[in-house]
Amino acid sequence: MFYRKILDELDNWRNSKFRKPLILRGARQVGKTTAVEMFSKNFRQFIHLNLDKVEDKNLFERNYSFEILLEAIFLYKDANRNEPETLIFIDEIQNSPEAVRQLRYFYEEAPELFVISAGSLLESLIDNTISFPVGRVEYLVMKPVCFTEYLHAVNADAELQLIHQIPCSEYAHEKLLNHFYSYALVGGMPEVIERYLQTKDIHQLKPVYEALLTAYLDDIEKYSSSDSQVKVLRHSIKSVMTEAGKRIVYQGFGNSNYRSREISEAMMLIERAMLIQLIYPVTQTILPIAPDFRKSPKLQLFDTGLLNYFSGVQKDLFLSRDIMQTYHGRIAEHIAGQELSAISFDPLFKNIFWTREKRQSKAEVDFIYQYENLLIPVEVKTASTGHLKSLHIYMNSAPHDIAVRIYSGALSEDKITTSSGKSFRLLNLPFYLINEINNYIKWLLS
Repeated sequence: MFYRKILDELDNWRNSKFRKPLILRGARQVGKTTAVEMFSKNFRQFIHLNLDKVEDKNLFERNYSFEILLEAIFLYKDANRNEPETLIFIDEIQNSPEAVRQLRYFYEEAPELFVISAGSLLESLIDNTISFPVGRVEYLVMKPVCFTEYLHAVNADAELQLIHQIPCSEYAHEKLLNHFYSYALVGGMPEVIERYLQTKDIHQLKPVYEALLTAYLDDIEKYSSSDSQVKVLRHSIKSVMTEAGKRIVYQGFGNSNYRSREISEAMMLIERAMLIQLIYPVTQTILPIAPDFRKSPKLQLFDTGLLNYFSGVQKDLFLSRDIMQTYHGRIAEHIAGQELSAISFDPLFKNIFWTREKRQSKAEVDFIYQYENLLIPVEVKTASTGHLKSLHIYMNSAPHDIAVRIYSGALSEDKITTSSGKSFRLLNLPFYLINEINNYIKWLLS
């Protein structure tokens, strides 16, 4: 067990006077159960219900009134109903639509209890006639381990202090970059990280990656409506592992004969399972954000370590230690997207990128990051500042003067003038500081 940022979010939830039962979302095996068990140390009484277990699930399947259900839970778990500091954790809640329905009554009739539920594939596995109790629950999303959490896992305490020091000292650059390369290589799945820390051998990670993919494929079958959809979903999820990092089209995805509609439906289900993120472009430089769903999306797998393994680039990345060159730069952009996504625990948050609205234009900015009311362009590039053409085009129409370049170099700032005469400040941010981007934009603005 090592520190996860979600623990701070859970602590905020616990102390909120507007607290509601919490649904903790996230892909399978990202560490949801472990995080809640760590969080439970803050309570005098912890009740863990795992709805993968028949006896736990049956508590919700017997048509008890809510009052009787509560009595049954406390009795079954030998717990004290009068203990106010009680955390009830309903794990794998997707296995019982009735348990989901009962969450509203925890809010309405037992607000003194602290209730967290967690599960994978929630929207997909629960019967369509059962809806989440709108207005009576709240949500957080847990992502794979980010780089800061990885430093906690490897006990790099000195490096953690440097990460949080604004600005970060340049003398630590090489050491932090080496840590980031290791992180980018293995990815953010807790079990993979644990195995790597024990063995220091990437070859020992193969069975863990394979087991994860097998589990995801097995999950897919649980919410398929037909044998034909099973085939499309299985093809899609396997292809996702090698196509991630690209802009994709649905027709014939993964060198198949499947139609656009079949792949589109499969992708929606896989995205709802939180295994991928479909990143759509915007064409404006001001709020509100309005993604253009008519344009082809970029495909982001939820974990770069899985992408490295299934696309066969682990060895190249390990030997070269050059994230910018591996896989034509796709790994660099992909891990940057993963780090940007990990900043937010909001279930509605999605990465976006920018394309020029003008026809026949190839201008494209890798990511657009919203900082307060500003849409900040973020490029993942090795190029010199004079060759960031798409960034210059974006800044010509942006109502502010801040841009970010993510790269392998040290922290720095450049003052740039576009060919149209617009001056802007370019924050050159090393990979290991992506998760601190809010603090560095604030630092630059001040």
